[in-house]
Amino acid sequence: MAQVLEFKLPDLGEGLTEAEIVRWLVQVGDVVAVDQPVVEVETAKAMVEVPCPYGGVVTARFGEEGTELPVGAPLITVAVGAPASGDALGPADPPGRGGPAGASEGSGNVLVGYGTSEAPARRRRVRSVRPTPAAAPATTHGPAEAATAPAAVPHALSSGAAPAPVAVPVDADAVRAPHREPDGPVPVISPLVRRLARENGLDLRQLTGSGPQGLILRADVENALRAPAAPVGSQAVRSLPDTVVTPAPGTAADGRRIPLKGVRGAVADKLSRSRREIPDATCWVDADATELMRARAAMNAAGGPKISLIALLARICTAALVRFPELNASVDTAAREIVQFDHVHLGFAAQTERGLVVPVVRDAHARDAESLTAEFARLTEAGRAGRLTPADLTGGTFTLNNYGVFGVDGSTPIVNHPEAAMLGVGRIVPKPWVHEGELAVRQVVQLSLTFDHRVCDGGTAGGFLRHVADCVEQPAVLLRTL
Repeated sequence: MAQVLEFKLPDLGEGLTEAEIVRWLVQVGDVVAVDQPVVEVETAKAMVEVPCPYGGVVTARFGEEGTELPVGAPLITVAVGAPASGDALGPADPPGRGGPAGASEGSGNVLVGYGTSEAPARRRRVRSVRPTPAAAPATTHGPAEAATAPAAVPHALSSGAAPAPVAVPVDADAVRAPHREPDGPVPVISPLVRRLARENGLDLRQLTGSGPQGLILRADVENALRAPAAPVGSQAVRSLPDTVVTPAPGTAADGRRIPLKGVRGAVADKLSRSRREIPDATCWVDADATELMRARAAMNAAGGPKISLIALLARICTAALVRFPELNASVDTAAREIVQFDHVHLGFAAQTERGLVVPVVRDAHARDAESLTAEFARLTEAGRAGRLTPADLTGGTFTLNNYGVFGVDGSTPIVNHPEAAMLGVGRIVPKPWVHEGELAVRQVVQLSLTFDHRVCDGGTAGGFLRHVADCVEQPAVLLRTL
């Protein structure tokens, strides 16, 4: 007899306690292989495809797309093993709860690449799963979808073979695959577009997509939000959610409320904690970046991979942190100790459609300009596509913030908790500058350093920033530390 095993939402690491179902990758009745991704979820840090540690036939799915589930809640049930011909899965085969039976059919990998283990017994209580219309009343967590179990597991399982997972490309602006909504067929759009419609109370069934075969694109949603309300009977768009929110005292009745959740909520929590815990201070200096720009142009003219400006700034940062290790640190408040790191995991602030993220370049101190350029490009592209993993977004020891891309000269950024410092770089623009005793037009940039005053005093912070400025003005200074 085949056994039905229950696969629960695994611990995705870094203290994450819940995730939102973005897209199901399997249907009830599908045959899945061991470690095949079965669902795409969104956490406060990243989009993650969750692989199932069991191979078999999917007998139920729990939760509709858009539902938030706590860690440890059921995701799917899988019929594992090959019953004899004519045997059926019945009440004698209850969903497994992690017992030994059937365990040999799984890989043990709860989430490939994130470390796999049983969820700890003690866990912070989170909000419960929203009930779904198809929930079975006899269970604590009714499946969003269920099907009568097959009379026999397909021959592909009995022979040990299983289909390989199919890679599905992610497109932030287009639909993914057809999907049936409650009142009619509506294409499943990308998570970003789906969320945009949901947060603005937009009924996708009222839209006609401009994409191939009528697929709904992000531009369709944005155009609908900008358009005035249409009369009843025409292609109308809801401008407000069905549920009327009573405005708080002093709040405009026509305002809209945006939930602080997902990436936006995680950023809000982290920045608030930084402001509460870190006594930060900021110092800044203008620097002549003309020679740095010339050095980059010469590197790129010499052939080979192009070197990015942020890679050169990162190389300058790592060289400065060798001289001033006090800033490559963190404060352990419980132990009342400063922890100085012997490696530099360099974070860099990146604005994406999901919000502000800070990917981390591992061991930046050991990379040359070409390697840094390639890694910055890889992480930036992954951020734009929503493919950054929790591992890509954690573990930084120092952050580089290039806010010059927004066309501003200066800023006083908030330290990226639990780090101790952040270097900010403004735009590089032509300005009058005294060069070699004469007034000239030079490429000038403003550099700022926000630091935790607990790890060092102004002399150390000023020394670090001055060394960075010296390297920007005279890139040959870097040769001393190579």
